Amino acid sequence: MSEQTVSLLVETIGNALLACDRMVVVAESCTGGGIARAMTDRAGSSRWFERGFITYSNSSKMEMLGVTALTLENLGAVSEFTAIEMARGALLNSHAHISVAVTGIAGPDGGTEQKPVGMVCFAWADEHNLSSTTLQFEGDRVAIREQSVLMAIQGLINFIDQHVS
Repeated sequence: MSEQTVSLLVETIGNALLACDRMVVVAESCTGGGIARAMTDRAGSSRWFERGFITYSNSSKMEMLGVTALTLENLGAVSEFTAIEMARGALLNSHAHISVAVTGIAGPDGGTEQKPVGMVCFAWADEHNLSSTTLQFEGDRVAIREQSVLMAIQGLINFIDQHVS
């Protein structure tokens, strides 16, 4: 992933959010702030980037985003439903209008047969709409995190195009 590619995608997000007077919030686990960094690397992003939550531990997901203990116990931190709860919680705990959430297994450890290294769950939400997906990325920890940041950003562009006027 080139920084130039990410920068152009972030510019697209910023322009789209400015055009509709909306702000975005991010809720990150396996990306460790990479999405927020990519967005705030852009000068002027304070006009459309509201805040970011880096919730690496289960307790932080519950305390900061309202992810339920039941979800974490039954589905685990890496599940599409956890990503959905993270996205919804980020909206509820911010002044933003649109959210993106990411949780996954970047490796090199932590994978299982059911949830292998490279499995990453995404969710995008606004007040009325929700979209989510789970993808399997290849590569080492750095590559998986970079692919996850890129997917989160591309997914946000798609979500804005589909749901925000």
